[in-house]
Amino acid sequence: MTEMWGYHEASGHKAGTDLTGFKVEATDGSIGKVDKHSEEVDSAYIVVDTGVWIFGKHVLLPAGTIRSIDATERKIYVDRTKDEIKDSPEFDKDKHAGDLGYHQQVEGYYGTHRS
Repeated sequence: MTEMWGYHEASGHKAGTDLTGFKVEATDGSIGKVDKHSEEVDSAYIVVDTGVWIFGKHVLLPAGTIRSIDATERKIYVDRTKDEIKDSPEFDKDKHAGDLGYHQQVEGYYGTHRS
């Protein structure tokens, strides 16, 4: 896997921090809240519940898309636009854990869609 699946040093991520419930901000506005997250080495991510924004869709964002985390404000800022996130591969709760092909699909999408 690439750096796409790890938190950038400059993001402000602190190991052990529970990000569940944090608001997630794209470069052009709010996209929802963190439903779950992982700090697993080479497989770190957040799952965002987009709520009514895109009709209850959940999206998987690799940790490498996170620009910064503001623990005081409970907000996560990602370096993608709302449209890039809306058009991302559908989150598949059954495939995301341990399915290398699914991770490669998500990584390929976010690797080519850079803000």
